[in-house]
Amino acid sequence: MYYVVTGAAGFIGSNIIKALNQRGITDIIAVDNLGKAEKFKNLVDCDLADYIDKTDFLQLMHKNALDGAVMALFHQGACTDPLESDGRYVMENNYRYSMDMLDFCQENQTAFLYASSAEVYGAGDAFTEQRKHESPLNVVAYSKFLFDQAVRRIWDDRTSQIVGLRYFDVYGQGEQHKAHAASAVYQCFRQYMSNGKIALYKGGADYANGEQSRDFVAITDVVQANLWFLDHPEQSGIFNIGTGRSQSFNAVAVAVINQCRQRAGEAALDLAGLQAQGIIEYVDFPEQCQPYTQADLSALRQAGYDAPMLDLEQGVATYLESLYK
Repeated sequence: MYYVVTGAAGFIGSNIIKALNQRGITDIIAVDNLGKAEKFKNLVDCDLADYIDKTDFLQLMHKNALDGAVMALFHQGACTDPLESDGRYVMENNYRYSMDMLDFCQENQTAFLYASSAEVYGAGDAFTEQRKHESPLNVVAYSKFLFDQAVRRIWDDRTSQIVGLRYFDVYGQGEQHKAHAASAVYQCFRQYMSNGKIALYKGGADYANGEQSRDFVAITDVVQANLWFLDHPEQSGIFNIGTGRSQSFNAVAVAVINQCRQRAGEAALDLAGLQAQGIIEYVDFPEQCQPYTQADLSALRQAGYDAPMLDLEQGVATYLESLYK
């Protein structure tokens, strides 16, 4: 029996494979599209049973060649760039592809753990896993939202575990290939190391400069939650995965800069000091992006997941240490 990970060479998928390997699990089929070949680097230190291109994997599924062979499917493959403008590509890649995965798992009584997104909540201020709070701002978020609705429609007739995890702003090792779609933590680090300064977003009527805030969650916590649900097949549902705390982009920049300064033997500076020296500056905020998120973890905790989440300072320190290696 195999474990399948789609989006295997991507950020979250590759980290799930590494965590499975740490458990001694190597019967893993990695599924991805290496059209952007640099992603292969995320798989170099992974032990796999096989790698299959996304298109070939779909063909195997449709031919019933994998029936009875898959124990669990971690579906992490998707376009996650909120600025992607090709709606047909997004819907085919994110929605239709996911429907194929769901159908396969239901037909084979296979555990299905998939990546949803906090972007389904849009610009609202309530982040509870309920339809009334969901209003996506871009086509990527809409594709995730639509698939969640498809899952809800079959809920009472499901044949196996289904877990949708709404990731908030995930950061950590393995995201470097995502370029401008990588986390704010990585963007701040890359900018500071390249230019000695960081550009954040200007404020507006509701926020001061750089005070838009998100729930930033470390990749280690995301992976741990995935494996917890794998270990608890009696639990199904759609769950937020974040820290339950919202922190500003200013706070991210300060944490990143001061970690870099500490490594260089320089004194830490507060936000006002960094602004005064021009180390933090501000640019226009993209209209299709969320100004605020904060995960409501009530459903996750009620399901029994009680592990603490890393706070931003701890997570940034650990992440930057890996980037310096």
